[in-house]
Amino acid sequence: MSVDTSPQPTAAVSSPSAVKSARLAYRLRDYGIVAAVVAIVIALSAGTDTFLTSSNLVNLLDQMSVLGLLATGATVCIVSGVFDLTASASLALSAIIGVEIVRHTNVVVGFAGAVLAGALLGLITGTVVVRSGVNSFVGTLATSLVYRGLAVVVTGGSIIYPLARQSENFGMLTWPSVFNLTSATIVFVVVVVVIAVIVAATTFGRRLYAVGGNIEAARLSGIRVGSIHVSAFVISGICSALAGLILASRAGSAQSTMATGMELTAIAAAVVGGTSILGGEGAIWRGIVGAFLLTLIGNGFNLLGWDTIYQQVLQGCLILFAVTMDRWLRRRSR
Repeated sequence: MSVDTSPQPTAAVSSPSAVKSARLAYRLRDYGIVAAVVAIVIALSAGTDTFLTSSNLVNLLDQMSVLGLLATGATVCIVSGVFDLTASASLALSAIIGVEIVRHTNVVVGFAGAVLAGALLGLITGTVVVRSGVNSFVGTLATSLVYRGLAVVVTGGSIIYPLARQSENFGMLTWPSVFNLTSATIVFVVVVVVIAVIVAATTFGRRLYAVGGNIEAARLSGIRVGSIHVSAFVISGICSALAGLILASRAGSAQSTMATGMELTAIAAAVVGGTSILGGEGAIWRGIVGAFLLTLIGNGFNLLGWDTIYQQVLQGCLILFAVTMDRWLRRRSR
């Protein structure tokens, strides 16, 4: 479920060999990430006795659920031509609001309230960025500081818990579900599939790519650019809220420092997966594969007992390679 938005070789590419080379380069970007994941899976399967065990695979998918949701939101925003640096702050504030609602009502109402809070925070972020006209990177950075500060104010800097009688139900997202996968993993898969369909097969999705590809052309064609950007932030906010609920359900609590800095990892996952940082190109599946790759690397380092310092070095190299490849491909398409 993806949209092939990669620019095709133009008439300026005259020789057949040049056309073939350009097409090969685009296929490398589109599917090279999949080949990298397969190679790492094979290496870990051969190098460890525990990688292919059901418990490790279930744990791997469970670990990926939070980053995958954030990467999905980041992908939607980047495709539309904006960045969302409020993701982790929205995650924390939504989870805190959810716990507070749980304490006064019940778990189901609290979880629903957290998702609504995430959507509202995304709406506020998008409105601030669109109305102020500032660069989304700067605007969302400032907004994230506000959200993180509000999280500290609400909690008083303390960890907040549901009531003792609510603790068991509050951890429902950690319960085993279909095929022994956790409920968090099922929620992650369902949400990602829904968003992928929206982005790949609806008018909104086509407008999302149009705005990210050429904002002026999109505006002249009658697309309400501001509404598209706000909608992208709302989707990102919902994904952040769901990720926050998963983390809170695991820990049995929420606090203002939850997932600090994780929005950058989510953006990295989207970029490593092949989504262009300049907007207009990408797909949800790419962001998910990027998130899986980063999670897989972390899992491999743990299984092999390697120093995690080198994990950060490897992730940085992957990001640099992805951005360089994107820039090179754009030059080839001119």
